[in-house]
Amino acid sequence: MGSDEARNQPISPEVLVPRLGDSLVEKELLSREDLQRALAYQRERTEAGEPILLGQALIALGLIDRPTLDETVTEQISALQEALRQSNVRLEQRVAERTAELQEALDQLTKLNRLKSDFISNMSHELRTPLAHMVGYIDLLEEEALGPLAPEQAQAVGVLQKSYRQLGTLIDNLLFLSFDSAEALHLMPAPTRLQDLIHIVFTKYQDQAEKAQVALSQDMPDQLPLCEIDAEKMEWALSQLLDNAIKFNRPEGRVHLSARSKNGRVQVLVADTGIGIPEDRLEEVLLPFTQLDGSSTRRYGGAGIGLTLAKRVVEAHGSRLKIESQPQKGTRISFSLPQASV
Repeated sequence: MGSDEARNQPISPEVLVPRLGDSLVEKELLSREDLQRALAYQRERTEAGEPILLGQALIALGLIDRPTLDETVTEQISALQEALRQSNVRLEQRVAERTAELQEALDQLTKLNRLKSDFISNMSHELRTPLAHMVGYIDLLEEEALGPLAPEQAQAVGVLQKSYRQLGTLIDNLLFLSFDSAEALHLMPAPTRLQDLIHIVFTKYQDQAEKAQVALSQDMPDQLPLCEIDAEKMEWALSQLLDNAIKFNRPEGRVHLSARSKNGRVQVLVADTGIGIPEDRLEEVLLPFTQLDGSSTRRYGGAGIGLTLAKRVVEAHGSRLKIESQPQKGTRISFSLPQASV
């Protein structure tokens, strides 16, 4: 019989029933000796090229009649169906239990994430008060309002000023990070000259770039369209990108920022010649508090939240932060901003 012909033949119910012979013996419808005779006959027929089922062998030898065989097969099929039904019920129950467990874990994780964000926000606010007192007295010292300073004292005050500015920036960043998603950021968009914003950021980081021996450059047309953005938050994002580009660069390196109008949006690109990022870790660097070198003796400072903050600001403006990088060659970070309708 060919394979196609075999597939077209009706399937005997007996094929679906395991251990038919044992079932007949247990019901005392067949002796163990008769079962062995039928099995031997079945093997003979198979070896002769005429394979048959056990039930056919039993009937051929006159050891059982067809009604009894059909009744036994039907009972076994019913038992199998019931076992399958119960198994499905248990599986559905297990799926429901597991789903409930996962939902509970998700709810707990959401609660913990909210507590974390609230803690960061509250701590940031609490830290602002003593920092404000420090800033006030440091400014008084710098202006010599409390008396003249010796050169060494003036130098020490300069170090204090630099440190409190860094601390203030970190506190602001942590407060910003307490917004647990881009949607949670409350934007106040308005028509903004991106050139002015970039000039502010460049001026703020010029000293840092000079100390790191990194050259800053920018390229954008004079007639660049106004952007519909939250200027304060976008300045924050650009500052994070520029800070990262300088920090993870090398002496004689370069950081270049460009902007172009394209397809109704303004395309922004920050490119550097720094240490770069391995391809398999591009997603990782967007996670908060993450640096590629996470050791306590890492070369580059910072809390590891710059790209996270920039990503959230850009996403809140309806765009996406795109990162392209090659280790030891540099990194290109780009995104687009909406043009103002005026």
